Amino acid sequence: MIRLLLADDQALVRGALAALLDLEADLEVVTQVGRGDEVLAAARDHAVDVALLDVEMPGLDGITVAAELHRRLPTCRSLIVTTFGRPGYLRRALDAGASGFVVKDTPAEELADAVRRVHRGLRVVDPDLAVESLTVGSSPLTERERDVLVAAARGGTVADIAGATFLSEGTVRNYLSAAMGKTGARTRAEAARIAQDNGWL
Repeated sequence: MIRLLLADDQALVRGALAALLDLEADLEVVTQVGRGDEVLAAARDHAVDVALLDVEMPGLDGITVAAELHRRLPTCRSLIVTTFGRPGYLRRALDAGASGFVVKDTPAEELADAVRRVHRGLRVVDPDLAVESLTVGSSPLTERERDVLVAAARGGTVADIAGATFLSEGTVRNYLSAAMGKTGARTRAEAARIAQDNGWL
């Protein structure tokens, strides 16, 4: 029996996934959480084999959780199951140690098969997303440019962004300018949107 954890902030989605996966004779959903920062403890407490993680959750996002599981509980493999099929998310998730990445409209039989394959130590990636990821390429942003764009996406002035990122206003302007150049954007809001759409934030 493969023991599963479901992490998704939408209770209806968790319930539907649990119902589908529990129909499989060799799969058992042993715990469910609605926040990313609840995953590690729940996975330890319930001896979870595979954690199915959404990308966007309160507490911690699914990619950060995958990295935490990989580092602190390597016996538990992670499979990202998300609505947000963005190439940048795929690359970041695999770099973080996730064993697989599929989108939520994956047929139930394919999702169950993905869980089994991840449990066996194989990598599973949505094929359409894999092709798109190769086309788009990796993020051109540095870590600091990414931090500044994340802060810029929340709105506010350069001074607000500087305060949030512990940088000087001049440094923030430089990072914003570099990020705009790399994304081909005319404004910082457009740069943040392009980066978000590609899964780079």
